Amino acid sequence: MGFWKRLKEKLFGTEEEILERKKAKLEAKNQKKLLKQREKEQKLNTYVAGLSKANTAFTDYIKEVQNKHNKIDEEFFEDLEEALILSDISANLVNIIIDECKKEVKAENIDDPKLISEIIADKLVTIYTMGTIIDSSLNIQDGRLNIILVVGVNGSGKTTSIAKIAHKLIKENKKVLIAAADTFRAAAVEQLDIWANKVGASIIKPAENEIDPAAVVFKAIDKAIAKKFDVLIIDTAGRLQNKVNLMNELSKINKIIEKKVPGAPHESLLIIDATTGQNGVTQAKVFKEATPLTGIVLTKMDGTSKGGIILTIKDDIGLTVKYIGLGEKVEDLLEFDLDSYIYGLTKGIN
Repeated sequence: MGFWKRLKEKLFGTEEEILERKKAKLEAKNQKKLLKQREKEQKLNTYVAGLSKANTAFTDYIKEVQNKHNKIDEEFFEDLEEALILSDISANLVNIIIDECKKEVKAENIDDPKLISEIIADKLVTIYTMGTIIDSSLNIQDGRLNIILVVGVNGSGKTTSIAKIAHKLIKENKKVLIAAADTFRAAAVEQLDIWANKVGASIIKPAENEIDPAAVVFKAIDKAIAKKFDVLIIDTAGRLQNKVNLMNELSKINKIIEKKVPGAPHESLLIIDATTGQNGVTQAKVFKEATPLTGIVLTKMDGTSKGGIILTIKDDIGLTVKYIGLGEKVEDLLEFDLDSYIYGLTKGIN
């Protein structure tokens, strides 16, 4: 054997060994691809299962209109308008969808009502994005304390959503602290404590008889900085009865956060229960006046037949949905994906 061949084999192994390594690398790469594909399929399956109620209602409404008419005319569009409103899509948005559908029908010379389904699905995507890229990821950066402020009415699924978000971040190797600053409800603090233990997050609770949420936030930020936490999630009281008190309370909390961590909170998330329909939109307007918001977490989507609320929130409030709750399990709170949502909502109408 020549010197160079011996030296190469010593450094890199024999040709057979090099080939084996290449094969192993290729297998690992394919395995990664396969795993990614499985995750994608699993996510889509969760969307389809979680949106089954909304999908059934939406497809029934559209099919009813299609079956009633044998051609596309003004009467057809009037019935279609009503069907979209029944799905909890705002009147303003419905008008835009109908106008866009009319333009497409005219341009493509379409007369068969059965062909309108794909146009509707396409317009829902176009109108939601309005030519922009929808980013539903959280503003979490390495090398800083990331603060997430969470607001929402009692019973909206706020506590469980906080736990589920914490769980996701912990899975991404983030060190998470939760501040139980809903001091007016002892039950909320207890529930959050149970959930924090379940998902492996640390928690700061109010001291006995401590009712000032801002004091809890102050302590939580100090601990988060001292113990080098990556993320601090702050729960707040969800009382809408007194708007002035709510605004004052959130303003005080925001001032403390900004003073101790300039530029924070990095996310201000509003939790909305999807089953409340238009009431959820009203709540969003009140909270938006009370504090700056960066996105929506829409819970209990699997429990509603009115799937249009996501579109209405974006249109009425100007906020995108960051997370969508599609079931009870911790894994069922998913980052919002527009394509999966539209597919889950409209599947079966083509």
